[in-house]
Amino acid sequence: MAWSAAQYLRFEDERTRPARDLLAQVPLETARHIVDLGCGPGNSTELLVERFGLAAVSGLDGDADMLAAARRRLPQTPFVQADLAQWAPAPETDLLYANAVFQWLPGHLDILARLLEALPSGGVLAVQMPDNLDEPSHRMMEEAAKAGPWAERCRGLRRPPLPAAETYYDRLSPLTRRLDLWHTIYQHPMTDAAAIVEWVKGTGLRPYLQAAGEDHSQAFLEDYAARIDAAYPLRSDGRRLLRFPRFFLVATRA
Repeated sequence: MAWSAAQYLRFEDERTRPARDLLAQVPLETARHIVDLGCGPGNSTELLVERFGLAAVSGLDGDADMLAAARRRLPQTPFVQADLAQWAPAPETDLLYANAVFQWLPGHLDILARLLEALPSGGVLAVQMPDNLDEPSHRMMEEAAKAGPWAERCRGLRRPPLPAAETYYDRLSPLTRRLDLWHTIYQHPMTDAAAIVEWVKGTGLRPYLQAAGEDHSQAFLEDYAARIDAAYPLRSDGRRLLRFPRFFLVATRA
């Protein structure tokens, strides 16, 4: 599936906030090498460069458009295109940092365990993932997907829910000297319902629109937008409030 860096960055401040919150909990003063996994357009990579210095940081992503945007943003930082499901870190890597990527990978708990095992003692795996499939923004995608002539094309697009926090703990804690797990629920004030639609067009809605195809994507979008307008009521200032739960883990290798 192709992604759009420009669409993703329409809400850069809001998307970067959890990246900052994740980085704030990384218990490293210095690092020899850091890899931003699923670096996207480089907004999270920039945070790592600011904290640890240019020489320590590189980025990795599977999408060419995202990597092109990242290279424009940080021309002195090395970025590579790779399949995260198969990739392995170099031995001297001290931090693997992943903001909003592993939720897209089937069986990501196995991948996390493999990556954590590859780190040296004291190395850190820091991960943030959206945990919002039960929110109206994503439930309405499934409702719209079943409601039109695009239904068959959209079958099976819903990504699986994240495992329970206890599942991550049981799998990863034997590999760690410390494992921090937490949820944060962000409440984003949005100008209107259309702004919520624009937000998810950069991520969760994208597979549905691509599956609907050029012949149906506009009708799908209109159906979804009407559902979002009904699901997110006006607040006292005329805006809509987008509730966005996210799951975090910071694992320090034993």
